[in-house]
Amino acid sequence: MNDQSPFGAQTLAELIASRLCHDLVNPLGAIGNGVELIEMTGSVRGPEMALIRDAVRDAQARVRFLRVAFGAAGPQQVLSAREAKATAQAPWQTGRLVLDWAVAADLPRTRVRLGYLMLLCAETALPMGGEVRLGVEAGGQWRLEAVAPRVALDEALWSVLRFGMAAAGRPLRPAEAQFAALHAAVAPLDLTVNFVARDGGLSMATA
Repeated sequence: MNDQSPFGAQTLAELIASRLCHDLVNPLGAIGNGVELIEMTGSVRGPEMALIRDAVRDAQARVRFLRVAFGAAGPQQVLSAREAKATAQAPWQTGRLVLDWAVAADLPRTRVRLGYLMLLCAETALPMGGEVRLGVEAGGQWRLEAVAPRVALDEALWSVLRFGMAAAGRPLRPAEAQFAALHAAVAPLDLTVNFVARDGGLSMATA
């Protein structure tokens, strides 16, 4: 891609992601409000309404999470510890993955993004779910520890974290975009992402 912008192609991708998430938040919120009004009036009852309500809430949670993970973020933008935890945990409330967000401090949004992208990468290696603890160590580096009944790690895909998209040896699928995004996010910070898979567990850390 020949990008003439002085800010680079990655910033363009982040802006597009932010725009998409921004445009989805409002209609999803409107649908959620409509469902709540219908439930309050009692005009419609049954499992159908519960299914719609849960689907809307899941979509809202996922969009907010993805907006932080893939969207544009200025160097001065900060996420409070409370907001970062709530946004991180919400998408996994009804799934097989249980997240312990062990971060007590407010962090720049660009740093929170690293943790979110690490979580998305880890999810791909945990087909049966698991328990994940994600936190920041004393030196400021992210560490993820997962305990799971099964760990399935695609070595070629995970090599993208260290060497970029070409290392996969094939085009990445949309569901694998987090690997390229994490590689691009750590490079300007002069960081790398290390990972170790073993029976019953997965470890990741920035360094």
